[in-house]
Amino acid sequence: MYNYTLIKSEPVTHNRMLAISQKCNRCAKSHIITDYDSGELICAICGLVISERMESGGPEHRNFLDGGASTARTGDGTSLRRHDRGLSTIINPLNKDSTGKQLSSSMKTTINRLRIWDGRTQVHKTAEKNLRQAFNDLSRLQDKLGLSEAIIEKTAYIYRKAIEKDLIKGRSISALIAAALYVACRDAEIPRTLIEVCDASNVKRKELTKCYRLLIQELNLKVPVVNAVQCVARIGNNLGISEKTKRHAIKIINEYKQSGEIAGKSPTGIAATAVYLATIKMNEKFSQREVADAANITEVTIRNRSNSIKKVLNPVLKQQKHRRE
Repeated sequence: MYNYTLIKSEPVTHNRMLAISQKCNRCAKSHIITDYDSGELICAICGLVISERMESGGPEHRNFLDGGASTARTGDGTSLRRHDRGLSTIINPLNKDSTGKQLSSSMKTTINRLRIWDGRTQVHKTAEKNLRQAFNDLSRLQDKLGLSEAIIEKTAYIYRKAIEKDLIKGRSISALIAAALYVACRDAEIPRTLIEVCDASNVKRKELTKCYRLLIQELNLKVPVVNAVQCVARIGNNLGISEKTKRHAIKIINEYKQSGEIAGKSPTGIAATAVYLATIKMNEKFSQREVADAANITEVTIRNRSNSIKKVLNPVLKQQKHRRE
């Protein structure tokens, strides 16, 4: 390993010349410089080329998105969301050689044929074709639902495990990848309902729930129960209520949890009802229909949950009021 130090304090130009601590074999001087453009070690006194074709220690490409030079020396990392895990090679679509010159017509024809066969050889197994189609649908679902890369990686991991167990046979690819996405959201406690996943994937709810139960049973997955507090922000943003109203809705949910009556009830329905009661308390006029549409539930659910919450909270409020007096 060479210790690179700058000869002068001036900025490095296109022909970057850096000095290193090494002696020349001819003149025994230590004024050795390296040229990154040619990859050569040269003695600055006698001009002897000590070494050539050195490996570059700088970046391999520029970062055009951020407008500056990239410090990375590698391409994209491996990812489970790609059918080949990101390890395949791609022939450049630009018909130019290494010097930037255009290829001849005969060479263009050869390169085009190579591109065709390169694409065919990368996906020639049934499992690889399945993964490519499934992960294309997964990318579309990510854009529709606005999910993070961590959730997508978890979904790809679950889907690959399902293929190893041969769970895809006789089932729809879109339904199974949507079910894996819903499992990943439940595992990460992301507030995405089953109806939202069904609408985004164009899969019937009955088929999606069937694939969901299959993944849970066959892969021995344990998903946590959805927290109703996490659904308040999504419903509140859809309605456009204030932060004070959201905090009051969370307070209603926490008080309702202490009673133990929340067990077995839909978290989305509890959150929507708490938001509805909070809007009434804060004098924000929203009807049950508007709250139900924002939460993708029915008005009947809000009315039923509202009655149960009032029965539990009214004695609590009376006790608190009596203690203050």
